[in-house]
Amino acid sequence: MPAPRPAESRSNAELIRANRGFYESLWSEAQLIGPERFNTWPLLRELADAAPRRLEVAPGLRPRLPLHGTCFVDLSHAALRRLQASGANAVHGMIGALPYGDDSFDLVCALDILEHVADDDGALAELARVAAPGASVLLSVPLHPAAWTAFDDFVGHCRRYEPERIVALLARHGFTIERSAVYGMQPKSSRLLDLGQWYLTHRRERAMWWYNRVFMPLGLHFQKPLLWRAGLGDTAGVDELLLRCSYRPVSAASH
Repeated sequence: MPAPRPAESRSNAELIRANRGFYESLWSEAQLIGPERFNTWPLLRELADAAPRRLEVAPGLRPRLPLHGTCFVDLSHAALRRLQASGANAVHGMIGALPYGDDSFDLVCALDILEHVADDDGALAELARVAAPGASVLLSVPLHPAAWTAFDDFVGHCRRYEPERIVALLARHGFTIERSAVYGMQPKSSRLLDLGQWYLTHRRERAMWWYNRVFMPLGLHFQKPLLWRAGLGDTAGVDELLLRCSYRPVSAASH
């Protein structure tokens, strides 16, 4: 059997349906977990404190920026209801058409998003549009197309990025990678992953019980501290990177 490959030929409509189907069901039965419980918090807290105008795109029920004072946009109505019930300013929308004006935010966060959309170029153009000059932009991306697995298909990924490609793509929109951190929680065991996918597909209620009460708490407990490093850093064997970028409009940066 040939190894699975990235699915960049999938249309935007197909990807939206796949992602909405997976995440709407996931968030309808999951619990909201605050940003301070994730290993991203020590790296993002200072940035958030210094940026009164903040946006996080598609956080689901795993926001990484403070619930109060941050604008949230998500496709999932289930996630929006939970966020709003917790006092967050959360509205329905997508990364390709953000419901905000130009230059609106000093800090923009979009983790685990670019690999889910067919038009990643358009998504980055939207992030650049709503980011103010000098804004910090936080992204995470999976690396190395050769590392594609069934997990990528299952969670609705469209691609993995070669390091050189993501650097060039970001630069085209005015984003410069200042720092990065090795990131990601993909299971290492293919057998455990296959079992989890089977239960999520065929025994979802039971799978969500274990996810909420056992696996998610264990995952939070065993998170490894994240450390910033300069620029992109060494990407050999790295599954996913958290990127801290600075934004300058391309027209200004070119002079």
